[in-house]
Amino acid sequence: MLSLSHISKRFGPVQALSDCSFAVPRGRMLGFLGPNGAGKTTAMRSIFGLVQPEVGEVLWDGRQIGLAERLRFGYMPEERGLYPRMPVGEQLAYLAGLHGLDDRAAQSAAARWLERLGLADRAGARVEELSHGNQQRAQLAAALLHEPDLLILDEPFAGLDPVAVEMLAEVLADEVARGAAVLFSSHQLELVENICQDVAIIDHGRIVATGDVTELRRASQRWRIELHLDGAPAQWLPAVPGVELVERRNGDMRLLAGPNVDPEQVLAAAEEAGTVLEFSYGPPSLGERFLELVSR
Repeated sequence: MLSLSHISKRFGPVQALSDCSFAVPRGRMLGFLGPNGAGKTTAMRSIFGLVQPEVGEVLWDGRQIGLAERLRFGYMPEERGLYPRMPVGEQLAYLAGLHGLDDRAAQSAAARWLERLGLADRAGARVEELSHGNQQRAQLAAALLHEPDLLILDEPFAGLDPVAVEMLAEVLADEVARGAAVLFSSHQLELVENICQDVAIIDHGRIVATGDVTELRRASQRWRIELHLDGAPAQWLPAVPGVELVERRNGDMRLLAGPNVDPEQVLAAAEEAGTVLEFSYGPPSLGERFLELVSR
């Protein structure tokens, strides 16, 4: 298990991390969320020793992280780190060798991941000749060559088309099933909600929430009402205190209801205004919960 315990880091006048704590068990996937500049990249770099916290500890399985442990980690940085003029297949085999694989195993791992990520026909191409999406696939392959115990990815889905997003999500799920601990940052909150078991939300260097995605959503003080209403006035809203309009589109409304709102009152008001075609009440989306937490 990866654990960050009360780590703090300052860069001059900027407090990048402040008493930051969260954990990622083996066989779990955690989405690391936060606004730009919140401290996500600094926290991830601290795991690899690229940033040294002034206070606190970063541990793997309860022990300090040294070279032997880091060789069992995989890292996909936001700023891609592959050699642009080196052929992809040759480069992946070289990187696998740096993780301790012999020549035959390194070549096999490179070929296997090129095939898995749809790059087998580009093995001889230089990295700079690949599209943005294929460069990201190659960078992901570099992080996976040695079957890491811990996989850390900084904005891996940025700029990918839907096909590539689905492929990457499947790869990450497979790594979790294999028993790896997976941590990745992303601004695509709907995607995080769909594929992650856990999240940690950071704002201004502090962890403001962490835990199971479903439990975190249910802990909100405001719940979501989705309503499809036919025949009501165009600007109709339920006259129920504590209900806030989030979105209105073609007869569909998305509302947020405060803790004292009875959803039956909202439904009754809607039935008086028109024909209710759909009505649902439940916890807010992860995106709505995220905005609630970072806007405090």
